[in-house]
Amino acid sequence: MGEKEVEAFLSHLAVIGRVSASTQNQAFNALLFLYRTLFGRDLGRIANVVRANRPRRLPVVFTIEEVKAIIDRLHGNTKLIASLLYGSGLRLQECLTLRVKDVDFSRGLIIVREAKRNKDRIVPLPEKIKDVLSLHLKLLSVMHERDLMNGYGEVFLPDALGKKYPNAGKEFAWQYVFPASRTSADPRTGKTMRHHLDESSVQRSVKEAMMLTCPRKNGSCHSFRHSFATHLLEQGYDIRTVQELLGHQNLQTTMIYTHVLNKGGLAVRSPLDR
Repeated sequence: MGEKEVEAFLSHLAVIGRVSASTQNQAFNALLFLYRTLFGRDLGRIANVVRANRPRRLPVVFTIEEVKAIIDRLHGNTKLIASLLYGSGLRLQECLTLRVKDVDFSRGLIIVREAKRNKDRIVPLPEKIKDVLSLHLKLLSVMHERDLMNGYGEVFLPDALGKKYPNAGKEFAWQYVFPASRTSADPRTGKTMRHHLDESSVQRSVKEAMMLTCPRKNGSCHSFRHSFATHLLEQGYDIRTVQELLGHQNLQTTMIYTHVLNKGGLAVRSPLDR
């Protein structure tokens, strides 16, 4: 079987099987792997495929009061992380991989490095958490000094910077803002390092707080980012400004938040309310 049979199979999945777009993509990637690895040849151009429809779902958005209530139920690092997710519009992974050097208190901003599509962007640092975050970093510097005394204190550096600057990994500026509670062996180098906090622990705590506060909304950590964008638009900020803050390449991606504003995307008032 060749390209035509693969096209027919993938179209069959979409038309007859009615699978999701992600399932169709998974099947296509599995076939690419099969032909390349087992059969020893690459498939040619696969173009005439009926694509499965991607469902267009509106994001889960909390009100300002709901966000505050959820954050108030959290404690410690998780509370600070949730405050940044909402206050700066960060993705969870962006927040957890944040380095000390990228938090600028004097200018009131955070530099997000190597986000999606390897682009950097600048987001606001909320005034309300400056003092808490500053104290957090002071405690973090004490822990880092202790790690150095114990022969550790090195962190993984991106883009082979560790080879170019061998000692930079032990500088405090390069440490993660939210490090793990324990050191561990880095599988890439075998060195004992302190990685960033694990995503799952934050996700569990946030999910529990959301279930207790808003049980009828199926939210997640990403809902803080959705709420950040929606509330900025409600405050009258330009949609292109919101696009820049979120790091969206396509304006259409940002436009989805206009559909979850208080009065809807077109600010339509129901005729029943007249």
